[in-house]
Parts: sequence; structure tokens; C-alpha cells
Amino acid sequence: MSTTTSDRFDIVISGGSYAGLSLALALTQALEGIRIAIVDPAPREPDEPLLDDPRAFSLSASSRRLLEAIGIWPMIADAAQPVARIEVTDSELDAGIRPTLLTYSNEIEDGSAASFIVMGAPLRGALDAVARETPEITFITATATGYEAGAHDACVKLAGGGSVRGSLVVAAEGRRSTLREAAGIKLVTWDYDQTGIVVTIAHERPHEGRAVQHFLPSGPFAILPLPGNRSCITWSETTGEARRILALDDAAFLREVDKRFGGMLGSLSLAGPRASWPLSMHLARNYVAPRLALIGDTAHGVHPIAGQGLNLGLRDVAALAQVIAEAMRVGLEPGNAETLRQYERWRRFDSTVSTLAFDGLNRLFSNDWTLVRAARDVGLGVVDRLPFVKRMLVSEAAGVTGDVPRLLRGEPL
Repeated sequence: MSTTTSDRFDIVISGGSYAGLSLALALTQALEGIRIAIVDPAPREPDEPLLDDPRAFSLSASSRRLLEAIGIWPMIADAAQPVARIEVTDSELDAGIRPTLLTYSNEIEDGSAASFIVMGAPLRGALDAVARETPEITFITATATGYEAGAHDACVKLAGGGSVRGSLVVAAEGRRSTLREAAGIKLVTWDYDQTGIVVTIAHERPHEGRAVQHFLPSGPFAILPLPGNRSCITWSETTGEARRILALDDAAFLREVDKRFGGMLGSLSLAGPRASWPLSMHLARNYVAPRLALIGDTAHGVHPIAGQGLNLGLRDVAALAQVIAEAMRVGLEPGNAETLRQYERWRRFDSTVSTLAFDGLNRLFSNDWTLVRAARDVGLGVVDRLPFVKRMLVSEAAGVTGDVPRLLRGEPL
């Protein structure tokens, strides 16, 4: 392991966050002797702690299985809160009573939780720590500025004049991707005029593993349970109102949270910093180019209404790792065109359907039209009376339906 370039790697991953690190670990554990470079602009010494990520992620049962398969889950299990129950409400902000319109047990067939809530910092820290101890992975502290594909490999250009080569380049750079742009891959995209707000709250009474989704006219307000008497608030607000709320001091900000929290868990206090970001949707028109594959937020960016963004990225990881492993075991290069086409066929349809579904949910629930509200409340009430439909919803969110890659089934590559 080093922080300098090498002549050539099997795979070059641009982006050292959740998806990029997970892919590198999955491949090094499946393929003996594979050489992977991770290009990331954030310089860090091996013993330097990561900055806290204030976000909390809802990890599906299938994502948990992938993390188990690559040895990460035991490192974060104590920091992960199983979600035992999910409740959904739909009301105006100043409603005196918020009736629960839909509630269901969050278990899959084997009796385990369908999802777990974990903060970003311990998850990212575990991935980073294991990757830095893996000799087949080389960290290159640099910014990727472009790429060129050749007949037998691709060259990733680095800021400052250097370069690194690999049979396959994987863009895991997030929503703003230099390599995706260099490859000429276009996006379908639009803004929501909403801002996402995240903060961790301590509360007086235990949450008992209950996650709550309040649908409010300006956007969803989700209460995600964390270990102990803490919850992470993931809050979508109109951009103008979010600007006003974020400018408040801590006491006034907490009052805004409490107004939306509904008093269900007693008195509240801030247990972490607040963070925010503009909300938008994007979907890459192609997931591959010559010797290039897109994964995670580089390929698709979804509204956080269902908390599935990281899970979609880990589905990309599982599918790409599987097709690469199968190709290399029969003597093919990881960047060969058929392997990349197989990955794109596997992931594009699922990602497109999921992205459009989350977009539709946000548009359906982020308004206060009386007739629409009445219709959707009736719909939620009908679903609440249909146990088999609720089981289908849980299984789909858990990622255990359809053509599931082996890592998401907890099977080795």
C-alpha cells in the first residue's frame, strides 16, 4: 500500500467513499493477486481519524449481507440500530393530531430486521481502515481530471500532471463526476427546490426501534432510530424555508424540530451538528463507456424520501464485482466490453425504476392539495389493511427480491 502512482493496475477506482471502498474490498477478497488503485483527493494519514459524517443511512438487509461478506459488518454492528417497526403519517405542519395511517413490522422471512440505521462516520471509518490494511489496494492522493480509453487499458489523468493506468476505470466520485463528464455520458436531471437537513437528536423516551415518516406539505420528515435514546432526523424542506431554519440559533432550530417531531418521545436536545444540501435527481443515460463503469451516486442520485441511495450504490457494487470476478476467472480482462455491457444490463433497469419511483413519491406527498391529500390518505389506509402488500413492501426495501447478486445474498464471490 502506498500513496504514489504505479505503472498499471487491474482496476483504478476514482473516489474513496462508500461505494468505491466497498468495491475494492469485495474484489480483493474474491480475486487473489488483483491490483487496485483508489484515487481520492482527500489526503489522510493511516492513523488520522475521519471527519464525522452527520448523515445516517438506512442499510437494507441485503446491504448488511454484503458488508458481512467483506468483513465490515462486525466492526459496525454495535453502532447499527435494527428498525423494528415503521409508521407513516400524513398531515399539515400545524395539525394538532397526526394519526398513523400505515404501520408495519420491519422483518423479513427469517425474522431479522429488514433495515438498520447507522451513522456515516463509523461505516466510512471501518471501510477505510480495512482498505488501508489491504496490500492489494494502493491509495493515490490526487484528483482525477480526465480519462482516455485505449485498446488494452485506460489512462486516468491526475491533477499536477501525473497519470495512472488500468484495464478498467470505475467512477465512484459522487454526483459531480469528472470522469463521467470526460466520457461524454449525459444526465437526465432536475432540481426539487428542496433542501435536505440532517441532525442527530437525543430524546427523553426510548424509540424502541421505531422509524417514523411524517409526510408534510413541504417534504418528508423522517425520524430514524439510533442506538440509545437518539434518532437522526432526515428532513426535506422547501429551499427558502430551509434557509430561514438553518440560520436560527440552536434553541430556535430545536423548536422547529420539535414542532415537526410531534412530542412523541418527550423532551429533545441536539446531539450533533446540523448539515444540509440541495436536493436534486439525476440519472446517467449510460452506466458504461469504453473501459469505464459508473457506480453509486455517479450513476444515479435519488431523493432521500425512502433512504435508499446508499443501498442502490451497494447493489451496483455487488453486480459489478460479480461480473468482474467471473470474467477474470476465465482469463478475460476486467475492462472488456462484454463484461461492462453485462453490468449495465443488470443495473440500469433497477436503478431507473427506483429513481423514478422515489421521484414520484416525493411529488405525490410534498404538496397540500386537499383532493390529493385525501386520495393518498385513503391509499395508505387501504395498504394498512393488506398484510401481503406490506410484506411485499418490506421485502422490496430489504433488497431480497428479483435477480440479486451473490454478495447481497451473503454468498462469497
